[in-house]
Amino acid sequence: MRIPGAGFTLCFGRLRVREVCVGLLDGLLNQFKKGLKRTQELVLAPMGRLLGLRRLDEAQLEELEDLLLQADLGVKAVDQLMTRLRTELKGGSEVDPKAILKEELLKLLHQRPALPFQAAGTQVVLLVGVNGVGKTTTLGKLAAFLKRRGEGVLVVAGDTFRAAAIDQLELWGQRAGVPVIRNQMGGDPAAIAFDGATSAKAKGTSWVLIDTAGRLHTKDHLMKELDKIHRSLQKVIPDAPHRVLLVLDATTGQNGLQQAEVFARTAGVTDLVLTKLDGSAKGGVVVPILDRLRLPIAFVGVGEGVDDLIPFDAEAFVDGLLDV
Repeated sequence: MRIPGAGFTLCFGRLRVREVCVGLLDGLLNQFKKGLKRTQELVLAPMGRLLGLRRLDEAQLEELEDLLLQADLGVKAVDQLMTRLRTELKGGSEVDPKAILKEELLKLLHQRPALPFQAAGTQVVLLVGVNGVGKTTTLGKLAAFLKRRGEGVLVVAGDTFRAAAIDQLELWGQRAGVPVIRNQMGGDPAAIAFDGATSAKAKGTSWVLIDTAGRLHTKDHLMKELDKIHRSLQKVIPDAPHRVLLVLDATTGQNGLQQAEVFARTAGVTDLVLTKLDGSAKGGVVVPILDRLRLPIAFVGVGEGVDDLIPFDAEAFVDGLLDV
């Protein structure tokens, strides 16, 4: 049985029978293949021929290197992968390029696994990020994911600057079957976060998921508003928020890294969520994001459906990426 990485939460961190965990892993792999299909079709399809060779000349190595760079794996990771391949080939012996790439990618991806999402009392999760990355949709899917596990969830519509965001979150709450706390448009986000934490604590609800307005990392007053939300939550639950998820759009490639670095420094980010992986031809961006930010990826969005937010698992991701 393949043992899932620490970031794999579908087994909930508990001992399960072999058949259940294997079935979950197979399902996760299929979802990653679905999410990485565009990357495979547009960028990595020619790589299958190269990965089937047992000896590669310099021209073939350069072609493979170009394909890996096109998948947005990042220069540092690609250099490391190609150095290992060239070292293995120096002795004139046959190599297995696919096995080598998988081994090296897993080394990179296992550096910072996410902690499982396990409730211990009332847990507060804050979602942050710039406009348009899919925070509200991600929150709705996360609510559905936790509800499917049989846990109590309360959603807080903390993006009070957009009426559409409040309405959208109410629809997601209905789909997930979870209550939503909302305020009027233009209300104080810190106050509604306080109300949500107070209600959840009183009722013994396991999870409080708080949406926030999209904000540019360069807008100091908006970043300070996040501090105010933190302080309001801590009046109710001293160690809240327990997780701060920075939502990133995979289709932006490495351009989103600067945004992520500033958020990580100023918003107390604990984990990353990578959305729209299925819409990107550069699915390998997961690798440089992990390497540069040193933050774990908790979840990945691979489609529009309610079930298309999946826990990030390094082995399933690499198998999906190299399934060419």
